[in-house]
Amino acid sequence: MAERRTIASLLSGSTMTGGGGEKLDYRPTAVMPDVKVVKIGGQSILDRGRSAVFPILDEIVAARKLGIQVVLLAGGGTRARHIYSIASELEVPTGVVATLGKYIPMQNARMLQMLLAKHGGIYMLPDDFEKLPLYLQMGCIPVMSGMPPFGYWEKREEGSRIPPHRTDAGVFLSAEFLGSKRAIFIKDEDGLYTDDPKKDPKATHIPRITAKELTARGLPDVVIERMVIEYLPRAQWCKELQIVNGLKPGQVLAALKGDDVGTIISV
Repeated sequence: MAERRTIASLLSGSTMTGGGGEKLDYRPTAVMPDVKVVKIGGQSILDRGRSAVFPILDEIVAARKLGIQVVLLAGGGTRARHIYSIASELEVPTGVVATLGKYIPMQNARMLQMLLAKHGGIYMLPDDFEKLPLYLQMGCIPVMSGMPPFGYWEKREEGSRIPPHRTDAGVFLSAEFLGSKRAIFIKDEDGLYTDDPKKDPKATHIPRITAKELTARGLPDVVIERMVIEYLPRAQWCKELQIVNGLKPGQVLAALKGDDVGTIISV
């Protein structure tokens, strides 16, 4: 019988729940920090059709021609909300709701990819994420669903069946993994306001705010998932969220160039 050998390891004998990880040399690596991770809103932009979408795509193509590497993620929009509403009424588990809801942003991503096909647009499934560096080196514009692939394993939020991690969360998590400093969200407003500007004409624009200040304000309406604001202070790389108005010409290209247009939410 062969002699049993012991492999030396800092974690040998550890239960993985009782500590010991502090002994490791933990220095995370920013995978692709120069990549711009951008979301096109579903209800705010895509549901508006050609007049809203085409000018934004033109600015994204213009940025790519300038050498700016862009990864485009799609939101769900009204059809996703319809699915969430019916599924919640039928009292199906949150994981099932999340699995059903993922198909709408996938459809939107496929449409965006076809519109960008002549410019190198390529559709990416979650399982193809490791091919992202190759696509970017080839000059492509990768397009994917903004929905994180949690599916049936999505946790339930207290008092709701709607999955807390939706397309805004997927964009933030993608930016954090890649090491991007800032995640860009294209909406139909100039960013954050003291109230919903569509309902309150006296609402004032907030050009810059920290996640802590935003949480403390307790605004009744924000244009980004609150889960993302909660996660931001815990991020290693993605320290800012930028919300820009895609209906204003030049705003998207300015954001991709690094300009502080719209609203910046920082750590």
